[in-house]
Amino acid sequence: MRYFNTSGPNISSQHYTIERKDLIIKGIQLVEKERYFTIWAPRQTGKSTYFGQLAEKLEEQGYKVTHINFENYKNASLPTFIYNLTDEIKKKWNVDFSNENELSKIFKLITNVENQEFVLIIDEVEGINSEYFGDFLHSIRNAYHSRQNHCLKSVILVGVSNIVGVVSDNASPFNISDNLNVPYFTDDEVFELLGQHETETGQFFDEKVKNKICQITANQPGLVNGFAKKLVDDYPDKTAITYEDYLKVEDWYLNVAIDKNFSNILNKAKEERQFVERLLFTEDKIPFKIDRPSIKLLHTNGLIKKDEDGFVAFWVPFYKKRLFDAFYPYTNGEQSVITRTIYGPDYFTEGGEFKLEKLIETYKEYVKRRGFNVFREKDETGKYKSLKEAALIYSFETYIHAFITQTDGKIYREPSTGLGRSDMIINVNNREYLIETKIYHSYKQFIDGKKQLAYYCQTVGVNKGAYLVFCPNDINYRDTIKEQTESIESHASSGQVVDITTYLISYDETKWEK
Repeated sequence: MRYFNTSGPNISSQHYTIERKDLIIKGIQLVEKERYFTIWAPRQTGKSTYFGQLAEKLEEQGYKVTHINFENYKNASLPTFIYNLTDEIKKKWNVDFSNENELSKIFKLITNVENQEFVLIIDEVEGINSEYFGDFLHSIRNAYHSRQNHCLKSVILVGVSNIVGVVSDNASPFNISDNLNVPYFTDDEVFELLGQHETETGQFFDEKVKNKICQITANQPGLVNGFAKKLVDDYPDKTAITYEDYLKVEDWYLNVAIDKNFSNILNKAKEERQFVERLLFTEDKIPFKIDRPSIKLLHTNGLIKKDEDGFVAFWVPFYKKRLFDAFYPYTNGEQSVITRTIYGPDYFTEGGEFKLEKLIETYKEYVKRRGFNVFREKDETGKYKSLKEAALIYSFETYIHAFITQTDGKIYREPSTGLGRSDMIINVNNREYLIETKIYHSYKQFIDGKKQLAYYCQTVGVNKGAYLVFCPNDINYRDTIKEQTESIESHASSGQVVDITTYLISYDETKWEK
């Protein structure tokens, strides 16, 4: 029986596998045009599986393909590198260059081979030792210029980083201009992958579960397989996997799972902490410029992308959620301080209905007493290493968490990749309440936020939303920004309305410690 694979390339006879047909055609076309090209994509995007599929199709057309992975060669000696290169070439191409000890000679001998069509795929190319990486690229470049007269018809350089820059730095001018993009799955491909399991086992995923997997993973192949595998492993005897099952798995992924790809994301995010916090807690529209070091670093490692308007956006909601928690100041002890002030029954009517407005009013009183600086982290020199905006959001998050621990409720954070907003669903007495926290930046953003919240309420099936806005007290709002409940259309064409209640949390920005 096949299964969802979460490690290494897929083997179609063993693993549920999507054949990237259109992408394979593009790869074949580049090879047929005798192009040497590059490809980059973060880990867990299915690169190795794709190149296995491409190699198989090329071999059916008469090409001889060698696919070599050089992930751990940063400290490997040149003789070790040459040994592994020539050994793989011998296995796949049946030519022996093992007596040679110079890269330029090896490639010269390759180009002397007649009546063959060779394709060389170098995976994890940036893992090659820098001492001879430039020589390696120069040898490939020399072969490229005369490729119409010899057997090496295509070389494909594959990396986790954007290796166009790596190649240019090490072999300039390395005029290999083609770059093949391996995108994440589409929604249809995710449904097809899950459908393979359904067909072969008779176990089904609820439609909402499929949609949630697509949303939280942004269809990243590794995460899609990871969520699916965890679901079927945890619930092997269930005929249908439900939304409740999904929420338990999401909670595990967010709070328990040691995910090696997120560990890499977190390390890179820490290098650019204030930039990442701008994305998490403000609505600054940052133009996506790949030459900006922080953007290049975070993009090539799979954290951010260019949105449809040309601005920076989070790429994978799962990563955004975990970063939110990773930067959270758990060590300040403030939740214990808050918990001592909360008496659960005060927040419910005699009929057991939760009084959300009461909770927010007591939060306002708490803010007046405690302020926000306790939620800003400092480095070893005493300098703040987190943004002020982060403290505002974390303050309310902490208060809500303290309340939930006293009521046996639950909290779920939204899956959006949008910037500067923190949406949460709290479940109290089996009833869901949607709260969005936002920092006031402009009147237009304030109004747009209400519409976004109404739409999101409608998509998750609730008819009320709380709009919690942090407002600097030195701005003249001219009575346009006020606390009120409004009925807002969730979508222009839907005809459905949602009651949105606005709550304003005032803070003194001018006196805030820098």
